[in-house]
Amino acid sequence: MASAAAGLLADLPDTFRYSDARMRINERQLRTLLDSGEIMKVSRGLYRKEGSIGDDDLLDIAAKSPMATICLRSALSRHGLIDDIPAEYDIAIPRGTWTPATIAPVRWSQFDRTTFGLGRDLLDLDDDHTIGIYSSERSIIDAFRLRHIHGPDLPNETLKRWLRRGGQPSELLKMSRSFPRAATAIRKTLEVLL
Repeated sequence: MASAAAGLLADLPDTFRYSDARMRINERQLRTLLDSGEIMKVSRGLYRKEGSIGDDDLLDIAAKSPMATICLRSALSRHGLIDDIPAEYDIAIPRGTWTPATIAPVRWSQFDRTTFGLGRDLLDLDDDHTIGIYSSERSIIDAFRLRHIHGPDLPNETLKRWLRRGGQPSELLKMSRSFPRAATAIRKTLEVLL
């Protein structure tokens, strides 16, 4: 059985959808791998080989929303600009995009389509999957832009920490031109801090 399972597993990527598995193996073989613990269910229709390294919650989000992008507190935490670890993921999608149901705790935000791609990078989750993540600069701009929701302390503290780490104000100001509501507040805060 072990050699048969190894042969079946060799045909599958580390993380895969049910439809991908069915192109390579039959239903009975998939159930056998699940029952033996060789693969595990991440979410509905999404599976992963046992022992594969990665964040199952982010894989679930990325599989259900290809444009999903880690933003706000979650991005600031990943960039080391805040100390807390958010209880739920802050995920941005383009405005007007369908918001999927996920197992992971997610606070969805819909950002303007014209600026959605600014400062968006990709974070590797495993060999085959990625999820978007906003850069430090974009995350700081979003904190200023949404300070009426998250409070004034968050953007100020993240900006201070970013500057201490060698962040370039010119890059931040250049990107902030695309976000007029945040640009003035960022400029004034930089004048005080520098």
